[in-house]
Amino acid sequence: MASKKTVAKTAKTPKTPKAKAPTAWDRVQLARDAKRPHLADFLREMASDFEELHGDRLVNDDRALIGGFATIGGEKVLVLGHHKGATVEENMEANFGMVNPDGYRKAMRLGRLAEKFHLPIVTFVDTPGAYPGDTAEARGQAEAIAKSLEVFAGLKTPIVVVVTGEGGSGGALAIAVGDRILMLENAVYSVISPEGCAGILWRDGKAAPLAAEALKITAADLARLGVIDEIVPEPRGGAQTDHQAAAAYVKAAVLKALKELKKRSLDELMAARYEKLMKMGRFN
Repeated sequence: MASKKTVAKTAKTPKTPKAKAPTAWDRVQLARDAKRPHLADFLREMASDFEELHGDRLVNDDRALIGGFATIGGEKVLVLGHHKGATVEENMEANFGMVNPDGYRKAMRLGRLAEKFHLPIVTFVDTPGAYPGDTAEARGQAEAIAKSLEVFAGLKTPIVVVVTGEGGSGGALAIAVGDRILMLENAVYSVISPEGCAGILWRDGKAAPLAAEALKITAADLARLGVIDEIVPEPRGGAQTDHQAAAAYVKAAVLKALKELKKRSLDELMAARYEKLMKMGRFN
C-alpha cells in the first residue's frame, strides 16, 4: 500500500495593520493641542540668547506678538512670532495669540530694524487669526495686515517662516511673507478656519471635518500646491510629545534655509521672492 503523506499546514503570520494616516481634521486637532510647543519653548530650545524688543512706538506693546534679537546655531537673527501662552494667565495676556494692529506695527518696526543691521528674520506662525474685535478694527486692523504684507515683501534681508501650529488667515499671513516657508508636519495653514468655512458653505459647524479636507490646509497639501517649501518632521505622536526633539528638527531646517539664502545676492534674493509670491495661485 502506498504510504500516506502528511501535509503540514503552515500557520500564517497575522499582518500588522498599518497605522491609519491622520485626516485633515486630525491635523487640526493636533495643531491646536494646548501642550504643543509655543514660541517660548522654541526660543528656549533653539536660541542661545534672546533680547526682546517692545512696542510699536504708537500705541502699546501687543503681547500676542513677540520679537527680538536672538542667536540660533551661531546665526544672529531677528525672531518674530505669535505668542499664545501656556497657562490661562498667559493666554489672557497674549489674547490667545490673536494680534491687534499694534502687534503688526511692532513686527514691521522690528523688521525694518533687522534690515538696517543686515540680520536675517525668522518668524514663527501660530495663531487662530488676527483679533476681530471692534477695538482692533477701530485702530486699523485691515490696514496693518496689508501694510505688513507690503513691508515684509520688500525687506532686503533673508526671511525664513516656520508655521508651527495654526496658520490662521490674514493674522498668519501678516508675518508669513518669506523666502523659505517651512511647516511642521501636523501644522495647518488656511485662509479660514474649518468651522468658519463650514458655517459659510454648509451653514453647519458640524461639517468642519469636511471643510478641513476641502480647504487643503495640511503641510502635505500645501507642499504639493507649492505654497510652502519644506515639511519639518515631528516626533512620534506629534510635537506636543517632545518639545526638545521638535525644536531640534525646526532648528536644523531653519539653519539649512539660512545657509542657502545667504549665498544669494540681495538682487537675486528679492527677484526670487517676487517670483515666489507672484506664482502663488497659478494652476494649470
